[in-house]
Amino acid sequence: MIAIIFAHPWEGSFNKAILDAITLKLNHENRDYTVIDLHKDNFNPVMTTADLALYSKGQSADPLVEKYQNILNSADEAIFLFPIWWGTMPAILKGFFDKVLLVNFSHNYVNGWTPLLKINKTWVITTSESPTEKFKNPIEVEFIQNNLEAVGFSNGKWINCEHASKGTQEHRDNFIKEVVEII
Repeated sequence: MIAIIFAHPWEGSFNKAILDAITLKLNHENRDYTVIDLHKDNFNPVMTTADLALYSKGQSADPLVEKYQNILNSADEAIFLFPIWWGTMPAILKGFFDKVLLVNFSHNYVNGWTPLLKINKTWVITTSESPTEKFKNPIEVEFIQNNLEAVGFSNGKWINCEHASKGTQEHRDNFIKEVVEII
């Protein structure tokens, strides 16, 4: 099963068009997937006092956390789809990491840091206005290596559509075609 973690608030966005193209292909190929649409779910990325009281136990007061953890436990592939804002992931996605990827779910410290998730293939699909080269460290090193690989999201690959808003429709269409080919 493929878990798609989607972090964009606007239904009319280019990111949503990418998501629609991905799900269309997966449906056409009868591939099993689940979309975690953080905004549509009204996910609260803020660590509350109640969450923090349970954090060291690897628990959360947010009922969506268990739902998302169950989806990730069932997945063998993952796709993260989001715009790059201020050089990194949107706050709602950072909150997903803070609240969902908890100790004894995504990792533990039994023999040093040990990843627990078993995601065999991971795609990170982003959009930006600035050139892709500018985000190699924040995405390839910080996001993929330091965040995803550290908890068991393996074989991470990244593709970015630079100049997503100011580029031509042909540029955006070509990016969508590229994404559909690799998924």
